[in-house]
Amino acid sequence: MKKVLLLADVNSTHTRKWALAIANEGFNVGLYSLSKLNTNWFKDYASIECLSDSSITDIAYRKDPGKLSYIKALPALKRAIKTFKPDVLHAHYATSYGMLGALSGFHPFVLSVWGSDIYEFPKKSFLHKYLVKRNLKKADRILSTSHSMAVETAKYSKANVDVTPFGIDINIFKPQEVKSVFDENDIVIGTVKALEPVYGIKYLIEAFDILHKKHSGLPLKLLIVGTGSQEAELKQLCKIYGLGEDVKFTGWVNYDQVPIYHNMIDVYVALSESESFGVSVLEASACAKPVVVSNVSGFAEIVENGVTGIIVPVKNARVAASAIEKLINDRQYAKAMGEKGRERVERFYNWSSNINDIVKIYNSVLNHQE
Repeated sequence: MKKVLLLADVNSTHTRKWALAIANEGFNVGLYSLSKLNTNWFKDYASIECLSDSSITDIAYRKDPGKLSYIKALPALKRAIKTFKPDVLHAHYATSYGMLGALSGFHPFVLSVWGSDIYEFPKKSFLHKYLVKRNLKKADRILSTSHSMAVETAKYSKANVDVTPFGIDINIFKPQEVKSVFDENDIVIGTVKALEPVYGIKYLIEAFDILHKKHSGLPLKLLIVGTGSQEAELKQLCKIYGLGEDVKFTGWVNYDQVPIYHNMIDVYVALSESESFGVSVLEASACAKPVVVSNVSGFAEIVENGVTGIIVPVKNARVAASAIEKLINDRQYAKAMGEKGRERVERFYNWSSNINDIVKIYNSVLNHQE
């Protein structure tokens, strides 16, 4: 049985999804993380094991890879490689874990870019740019979840970049009846995002406030699923606007519960200031929800404007409110848009198809090494 050693944050839902999918394809999976394991989500999988060294797991995930702490983690990684004996080393993130993978000297080495590691990190300084270029150069294959991010990655590498969308499990994310926290007649506008400045939640609240005042007779509700550094600030903003009990913050929710919350929402909204891909938007579309998204590269690639969703300018709550209004006023239009979104996910972003492409890449690099 072939072995893949993943260098990635063990607590990330993306890492979890990736590891489980690879294990289900018949690979033994090793996990090397710089974060301590919060919950043993792979306890039922004998083919998945965590190889992190507890003495270095206090290193914060995604900190500046120029810091000495990452160099200190290298001996522990080499011990993990020696113990696990992987056939493929796959690092997720071109900087922190990518740097560790590059320094390990192990091949075949696959490197996945994630977003800020390509869009932001190289622009900080000449040294940052050099580190990214060096890490990419050491990789035998480079993967990107979107075409737009592949184009950005090409600025720092002459190698071909494989586009492998981080797709959706359409058997889990699907239209379904759920026990909602809202009344049957409520019109729910919602989002599932980390409460961080880059995701523009304040613009969603402003847009909801506009609609709330304009349509005071409608049972409008706002659902915000997730937590983050802006949670207190955003709750205070809702108080200032007088939105009261018409806004529900869930706080952190287990990823297993995310499909349930998506199915409580009538119109999904994501007004990010920057996005490399947009998994949560695809999850909403898989649940046949119409979406309103900001005009950033990651969303523009996955949303067909006027067909599966409506694309609006960045940082423009008023235009976003108008787009949402169009969908809540014309429920048939909204329903058709959601259905088209589901069809698009099934066609292009079905995770079972996407993981098959990744397995082919693993097999390709292995065959090349033989």
